[in-house]
Amino acid sequence: MSEQYLLGVDIGTYSSKGVLVNAKTGEVVSAHEIEHDLSMPHEGWVEHDADEVWWGEFAAICRYLLDAGGVHSTDVKGVGVSGIGPCVLPIDEDGRPLRQAILYGIDTRAQEEIEQYEEALGKDTIYALTGSNLSSSSTGPKILWLKHHEPEVYAKARWFLTCQSYIVYRLTGQATVDVYTAGSYAPLMDVEKIRWLDEERLGINPRLALPQTLWTCDIAGKITAPAARETGLAEGTPVIAGTIDAAAEAISTGLSRVGDMMAMFGSSNSLIVRTEQFIRTEKFWGLNWLEPQTYAVVGGMATVGSLTRWFRDNLSPLELQAQQQDGANAYAALAKLLNQSPLGANGLIALPYFEGERTPLYDPDATGVLFGLNLKHTRADIYRALLESVGYGIRHNMDMMQSEGVSSERILAVGGGTKNLEWMQIIADIANVSMSIPSQQMGASYGDAFMAGVGVGIFKGLEEINRWVRPDRVITPRAENHLRYEPLYQIYLKLYRQTNGLMQDLAAFRQTL
Repeated sequence: MSEQYLLGVDIGTYSSKGVLVNAKTGEVVSAHEIEHDLSMPHEGWVEHDADEVWWGEFAAICRYLLDAGGVHSTDVKGVGVSGIGPCVLPIDEDGRPLRQAILYGIDTRAQEEIEQYEEALGKDTIYALTGSNLSSSSTGPKILWLKHHEPEVYAKARWFLTCQSYIVYRLTGQATVDVYTAGSYAPLMDVEKIRWLDEERLGINPRLALPQTLWTCDIAGKITAPAARETGLAEGTPVIAGTIDAAAEAISTGLSRVGDMMAMFGSSNSLIVRTEQFIRTEKFWGLNWLEPQTYAVVGGMATVGSLTRWFRDNLSPLELQAQQQDGANAYAALAKLLNQSPLGANGLIALPYFEGERTPLYDPDATGVLFGLNLKHTRADIYRALLESVGYGIRHNMDMMQSEGVSSERILAVGGGTKNLEWMQIIADIANVSMSIPSQQMGASYGDAFMAGVGVGIFKGLEEINRWVRPDRVITPRAENHLRYEPLYQIYLKLYRQTNGLMQDLAAFRQTL
């Protein structure tokens, strides 16, 4: 009898990654990654080309995985997909994208539509229906933005899909979205009753425009003949509904029980805590989790790994040149800068809000700040201040979660940022928490593969992820360093409060450019 395999692909902000996994052992047979860029046509707009980036890279990754793994397509028993989200992609009756996809919370174009929804429905009603407040991560205002600003696109739209939904649609011909992702389609969904709302005040007819809701591991459909030709996968292979990348990443860390928190350090940051019941919270998002009668509270920062990418691309020409000439990893070289700047970055404090901020601020106009610069500061100080700012932001989120009754018993860290162990130590020291880093660091695509196994019946449920995932190391906080960071953290909090008005003034000025 031949081996059974599961395939998972995740579409990220700056790259797409895929793995082919032995279903029995969890061993990665082959892996592949393709990098891509963002499109930012206007201030506050962030987009992807859905065909070129999402579907094109998905198909290329599938072909590579099968070839590199030496696996016959018929031995792949299930396919799982995750993606950045929630995004908005309008497609027509024939499944063709009508424009580039509008990305998740880093795209802040729909602030006026948020205000219109709040005025039409009332903040209290929105909160009662969705379990949270509207923000730049909410899908509803972006769909309404299309209606207001691109009426010709809106008029032709048959479905408004998100990232993984579009790939599932291309694979199966079925328009679906998982329940967890659908919770971010605020204010279009009643999250407790798990149904699309059908009210005239919403400005659109969700029942005509939004896809069928399924649980993450439910089979959305089977691979069609055209999709099989493009991807190399076998026609008829089951495809699960999939989910947002952060949720898939959480599964890849071993998150399996109430009280587990996933801390993902990718381009952005997501914090997901499994809770015993549905929790309403004004500072975060209370959502259904991936299986029936499971729940989570979600938060996160808009820019984390993006800060190191910005530093690399704009302030590190020598490291970039060495990477291009010799293949030396620029991020690994930059990590050594931490040894050239002491704790506190010689009195330099950064605000990491380079693309606004998600939780707990909900402020699309927030901007990055370097505070305290003098002529003695070095490039290393700037680098360290940026990394420390992420620690302050993580602590801010955790402190606010605690104040709203959401506590975590085990923190599971994952993502590209965890490769920099000194950075993880800084975050542990600032937030005064221990973080477990799993041995398997393939990320969301690994979680996708496992969830496909749940969908096709190889596993009974998500708790069986512990058959694949084991903790590798634990980062514990250093009490002395935590105390030294305390006054800097308090300055960090005051710095935002005292510059917030100026940030709004600057945002208004940018609109005139």
